[in-house]
Amino acid sequence: MIKKLNSGEYRLYSRKKNAKTGKRRNLGTFQSLAAAKKHEQAIQYFKRH
Repeated sequence: MIKKLNSGEYRLYSRKKNAKTGKRRNLGTFQSLAAAKKHEQAIQYFKRH
């Protein structure tokens, strides 16, 4: 899940919420939406291989 921050950057969050805290895990902050999407694809690939 990608959200745009007030600073103009994009933050990548995990899809599932943490059962203990009820929040999503921060998976990185990126300058552009394209960079965030590229990293999300890399994470999904890594999870499956």
